[in-house]
Amino acid sequence: MSDLKVFGSPSRYVQGKNALASLGEYLAHLGKNPILLADDTVWGIVGKTVTDSLEKAGLPVKRVRFIKFATPESVDELSEEIKKGGHDVVAGIGGGSTIDVAKAAGVATDIYFASVPTAASSDAPTSALSLIYNDHGEFLEYRFLPRNPDLVLIDTQVVANAPIRFLRGGIGDALATWIEARAVGRGTGVTMMGGRPTRSAQALAKLCWDTIHENAFLALDAVKAHTVTPALDAEVEANTLLSGLGFESSGLAAAHAIHDGLTQAPQTHGLIHGEKVTIGTLTQLIMEAAPEKEIEDFIVFTTKVGLPNTLTEIGLTRDNEKELRGICTAATAENETIHAMPFPVDAQLVYESLVAIEDVSRRVRAEHGLPEPVFYKAPEA
Repeated sequence: MSDLKVFGSPSRYVQGKNALASLGEYLAHLGKNPILLADDTVWGIVGKTVTDSLEKAGLPVKRVRFIKFATPESVDELSEEIKKGGHDVVAGIGGGSTIDVAKAAGVATDIYFASVPTAASSDAPTSALSLIYNDHGEFLEYRFLPRNPDLVLIDTQVVANAPIRFLRGGIGDALATWIEARAVGRGTGVTMMGGRPTRSAQALAKLCWDTIHENAFLALDAVKAHTVTPALDAEVEANTLLSGLGFESSGLAAAHAIHDGLTQAPQTHGLIHGEKVTIGTLTQLIMEAAPEKEIEDFIVFTTKVGLPNTLTEIGLTRDNEKELRGICTAATAENETIHAMPFPVDAQLVYESLVAIEDVSRRVRAEHGLPEPVFYKAPEA
């Protein structure tokens, strides 16, 4: 355990409407032979803009197809493509898994790497971290990287055109930032940077929380209308930059560990990252005996945003004891972030708290006239 305080950040963060048209200009500062990783859906949406931007900057356009998950194999395959083509900068364009593969491959081949998210769906783009899964989408490991991305570029018009579920998921992911940051700050655990939190990182985590509560609903309205408003701009910054800096340099705790555990249950495989994190955050609040009003406010807010806060909404019931026990065992694995909580945590405590969210959420929702939870069925693989 380190007593040092450590703060990390990307070298350059660029955000704004039509920012994607400037991607070539920014990549040209990093290298002359880029390689791009994007799935077919994303490339169909942004491929022409990206191609035009790189060609305008005098850069060649080489795109590799991303399939589904950030697996060890996908990192190795991209690394081989980088070596074979003599590329000097790699850009992950799309969602968190695409970006995680690009970051890990950039480090593995010792070249510059850039994050180009096409939705504000997680805080992964700014971090020196890749989440690695198996072919079934089950979490395997955090792959810690020696440095943060050299560039993060996010186009708010692209975010406005993306499915609204992605912005909701990003809100769920970012809401965990302050809840986990303050827990790590109260204890003696270390952050994702391997040190204790800095005051600046804690302040950014709290600013993330405040910005979300001030802008979330207007930002969701903007995405429904496919428009970029000041509220959407603020929410994109909260979901991406504030949450990214806040979680990495302030630390993760129970919420994300429970997310990792949830990936072990097949019922949750159709959920996106921030939806599972929301379940983890509520479970953490119950575990740490947060004030009743804070728990109730969190349930009301997340319900109105459209995020799950019951087992029902993630396809589980209390009768799924085997799956629930497996989730809690995975969440409390030896190297999980849950052990940064300011008190000892075991699988039984997580189980009792996770099971408790159902009745707590149903009661609060009923008291506030909010909809009852609808059972979630994961799509066929």
